Amino acid sequence: QVQLVESGGGLVQAGTSLRLSCAASGRTFSSSAMGWFRQAPGKEREFVAAISWTGVITYYTDSVKGRFTISRDNAKNTVYLQMNNLKPEDTAVYYCAAGRSYQWSNSQRVAGLYDYWGQGTQVTVSS
Repeated sequence: QVQLVESGGGLVQAGTSLRLSCAASGRTFSSSAMGWFRQAPGKEREFVAAISWTGVITYYTDSVKGRFTISRDNAKNTVYLQMNNLKPEDTAVYYCAAGRSYQWSNSQRVAGLYDYWGQGTQVTVSS
């Protein structure tokens, strides 16, 4: 079992930055790929970024490339999403998710590849 708790969301102005954190409990964190997804009002949940269990491999959706950075600290059981140059269209509830041990498939873009999800943290970007 893995429990995930996101933090760091808030209300910010366009062009500013936020760093989301996702603290994980459970013994499998260091062997699990981690992902960030988001869901805006009235829209489906969408993939944002993923990182392999070693942190060597990362993957981003096109709309956040060059602005967002995913990273992890396995010693702290935490994954981060640094979000720079935020835009109003980044407004959403952001969720972190843990994949299955030692699995990396389809760049981890598919929600079905993740077994555990956090409750989400709201990010609102005003123009």
